[in-house]
Amino acid sequence: MKAALLLVILVCGLAVGEAAAQATRNAPRGPAPADAPLITDLSSHLIAITSSFTGTELLLFGAIDEPGDIIVVVRGPVSNAVVRRKGRTLGLWLTERSVSFDGVPGYYAVVSNKPLEEIAPEPLLQRLQIGTDNLRFRHLGGEPPPDMADFRRAIIRQKIREGLYHEAVDAIDFLGPKLFRTELSFPSTVPVGTYRAEIYLIRNDRIVAAQSTPLFIDKHGIEQQVFDFSRQEPGVYGMVAVLLAVLAGWAAAIAFRKR
Repeated sequence: MKAALLLVILVCGLAVGEAAAQATRNAPRGPAPADAPLITDLSSHLIAITSSFTGTELLLFGAIDEPGDIIVVVRGPVSNAVVRRKGRTLGLWLTERSVSFDGVPGYYAVVSNKPLEEIAPEPLLQRLQIGTDNLRFRHLGGEPPPDMADFRRAIIRQKIREGLYHEAVDAIDFLGPKLFRTELSFPSTVPVGTYRAEIYLIRNDRIVAAQSTPLFIDKHGIEQQVFDFSRQEPGVYGMVAVLLAVLAGWAAAIAFRKR
């Protein structure tokens, strides 16, 4: 009887221990310890888009245990993108070909304290997709065209023109040998969604430490309500939009007629 009781206690103890270990593994990680080689944070983890939003900047700051090079990569929500190539046909510019890609970041920024090629070897930059030249988009469809790289570069050029992709060299300020800071710029056209800021501490061509922190960009106020309504009731939203356009045109016609 005693042996059976001891066996039950042992089994229960092992189960409790395993459950506790599993809970510990799945528990959210707290802030990095004070003696960590890299400690970073953002001035804010939420950007609220309202009717007066014209873009904003966030401060990223941190500390390192010993001198080294810093690379900051901020990636926005990914989506599909279609690139169309137009050609002149019978005097008109018409679409000749189109290529679709998946996994295209809506926002992408790289900030470093010196040129990337002076910080890390090219294979490492390619593996981590650091730098616009190392971004990889997945081709959608059949056999990739032989000139797919041209279409990929077209996406990047367009994003750069829109202010959604950029690289900044020598944009990290060191406040002494261990403290650093930099500013991250977000234009008014920045897409909503979940972002990720990746910070790398590199010495002697290898990563000494790395951290990843989330950033959320979302609509607030009446903009959020209109956005949700357009998603939940697209048919009604379209009818309301058409009705408002008609009423606006009618009001403008009356105003000009009185003059």
